[in-house]
Amino acid sequence: MAEASNTTVTLQVHRFTARRRPRGKQWVQEYTIPARPSDTVLDCLLTIKRTVDPTLAFRYSCGHGMCGSDAVAINGTPTLLCTATIRDWAKQPGAMPEVDDEGFRHTGTEAEESDDSAENVANAAAAQNSAANGSLGVIELASLPGFPPQRDLIADIDPMLNQIRKLTPYLQADGVLATTAEGKVDVFEYLQNPEQLAKYEPLSNCIACGVCEGACPVYAGGDAFIGPAALIWASRFVNDSRDTKAMERMDAIDTADGVAACQSVRACSRHCPRGIDVGEEMWQIVAKVRER
Repeated sequence: MAEASNTTVTLQVHRFTARRRPRGKQWVQEYTIPARPSDTVLDCLLTIKRTVDPTLAFRYSCGHGMCGSDAVAINGTPTLLCTATIRDWAKQPGAMPEVDDEGFRHTGTEAEESDDSAENVANAAAAQNSAANGSLGVIELASLPGFPPQRDLIADIDPMLNQIRKLTPYLQADGVLATTAEGKVDVFEYLQNPEQLAKYEPLSNCIACGVCEGACPVYAGGDAFIGPAALIWASRFVNDSRDTKAMERMDAIDTADGVAACQSVRACSRHCPRGIDVGEEMWQIVAKVRER
């Protein structure tokens, strides 16, 4: 945020520290800082860290939605700090949350035009009042649901990463090099056609951010479930024509806490920062496991 702004935003941060207490100390702390609608939530947190409160803890790396390290819950919705803008996520004090037909709360990125209901009238009035005061609104931040909090907005995602590691998330080919008549390596033997590539390429975009797991009511509920992220990584190699361990991979996830635990809620699809339709892929991998 290089330029000065005559508008402000208020961040309500759910803070946590485990120091000196077995169960940790928890509280909500408010920060009101200058901000513009185009600023990201990560921009605001960096401003707070540098100029207001150096003790505030959060995690980030690339800042461009590629590494997935800054996943948190914004207004109760798992997403990335670096891709969430104030314009899309700030809510006005006194505004009533919009709920769609499936029972999910709307965020600024999902809100659709609707009729002049009492909720819309109240929300418009709240927005007008806040605008008059120079406030862009309020944003609530908490650590990623479904994972143990470590400190403030930092969650321990090791359980997810360990589940992914258990499923050998790397290509396992037969190891035999094809050769030409002259005895040279036949590189064309390993080419894939567009159809073969399309089966797994979108899944290779997974950045293991944990957003799908934080959105999954089965995983976040604490039940024994390997989680959608691990199943996405397994499916990526099951669908790769070069991999020779598809049957073994499906055996590994055909367990009570594997595909059998998925309840097809499809909440995991709603906010994937890489655009993966996680819920659809869950349905596809479950079908493949059952039909093999």
